[in-house]
Amino acid sequence: MRPALFVAAALLCFSIIGLAKAADPILLAETGGFLLGNAHRCGVPTARVEHAGKVIQHLIVAASSDPTEEDAAASRFAETFTASAYPDKEGEAPIPGCGIVIAQFQRLERHHQQAGMN
Repeated sequence: MRPALFVAAALLCFSIIGLAKAADPILLAETGGFLLGNAHRCGVPTARVEHAGKVIQHLIVAASSDPTEEDAAASRFAETFTASAYPDKEGEAPIPGCGIVIAQFQRLERHHQQAGMN
C-alpha cells in the first residue's frame, strides 16, 4: 500500500509544479510565441494569429507580478515569435511540421472560445 501512496504523492507534486509553471509569464510568452510564430509560418491567416496574440498578451499581463516582468515576457514573446515565423534554415533548431502546428493552433482557438476569451 505504501508504493501506491508514494506514487499518488509524486503525481500530486508534479501536478502542482505544472500549475506553477503555467503561471510563469516568461514560459507563457515563449510557448505562445513559438506556436503563433510557427502558425504564421504555416500560413494561418494573419487576423487569426493577431487575435490569438492579443489573448496571449492579456494572459501575460495577468500572470506578471510587476511591469518589469511583464515587459521581459513581452520581449521574449516577440523574440520567440520572430525566430519561429522566420526560422534559420541552416540552424540547428527543429522546425515542426505544419500539420502539427495548425492542429495545436486550432486547439488553442477552441480553448479560447470555450473559455469565453474571444
